[in-house]
Amino acid sequence: MNLTQKPGLISVVMPCYNAAPYVAEAIESVLRQTYGEVEIIVVDDGSTDGSVDIASDLASRFPGRIHPLFTSRLGPYPARNRGLRAARGEFVAFLDADDWWLPETLEKLRRAIVEREADIAYCGWQNVGEGVKSEPYVPPEYEKSDPVEAFLRTCPWPIHGALLKRSVVDQIDGFSERRFSSMDYDFWLRALAHTRRIVRVAEVLAFYRWHGQGQVSAVKWRQVLDALDAQKAFIAANPRLVAHIPVKRQQDLTEGQVLRQAYRAFWKRDLVSAQKLFRHAAARLNFSLKDTRHVLVALLPLSLYRGIVSLTERGHP
Repeated sequence: MNLTQKPGLISVVMPCYNAAPYVAEAIESVLRQTYGEVEIIVVDDGSTDGSVDIASDLASRFPGRIHPLFTSRLGPYPARNRGLRAARGEFVAFLDADDWWLPETLEKLRRAIVEREADIAYCGWQNVGEGVKSEPYVPPEYEKSDPVEAFLRTCPWPIHGALLKRSVVDQIDGFSERRFSSMDYDFWLRALAHTRRIVRVAEVLAFYRWHGQGQVSAVKWRQVLDALDAQKAFIAANPRLVAHIPVKRQQDLTEGQVLRQAYRAFWKRDLVSAQKLFRHAAARLNFSLKDTRHVLVALLPLSLYRGIVSLTERGHP
């Protein structure tokens, strides 16, 4: 523990960029937590829509609980790292400025860590937003099976779906700042490499606001390839940890996932993502005979690719 760390305190790091319609609700969801020892570090990343005024007003109304910091368009993950450098808590959680928690979220997650002698506690969540139809979701109990293979298969939870000890954050040196759309996935993979002492709270305690095509995770091809980069870095850095997973299975979890996502994008007619992902499969020679037609057509210029898909659709009503 460093000298500035306060035992029992939870530091909530909240990056904010032009979130004026939502940031007060996000901050208030932290202020309403039934666990009282919580500080909120709001890192405004150059907002121009009044977010700064809202956060600053709340900070003046709740002195000592909200700590505003400011960066200039660095992006959410450098902003989180800036917040981490100021955090004083024994525990750390992350909440984006447009998401929120139930009042008992942090209390239940912290209790799970303490009672089960864990390093990370995670919970269920629900995607919300205008036009979003999503059921509440509680993830599987990863610690009861093979968490390494499970984490390689997919990002286990959203960024605000877990609480972890600050010591884990320090060991993995915060967030990578080079994987544009999968830095949360990279973070949880590296945390898993440090500790498998994780525990599930089998309740939906977190809410993720989906805004549609404007957010980073909507750019499917980039998200998939950044996730692949994070997976491969994890495998390369932890050969003993993944040694029990056959090489063929590792290939299926990584490059195989790219091909599956290419088809998913194709059937959703996200042809930009489909083309980029099929081209990736072609470059890696990661496809079979049955995939050849899709892969070869994707090598054409985008306009021709779209045209051929359109002709195919007209021929098969």
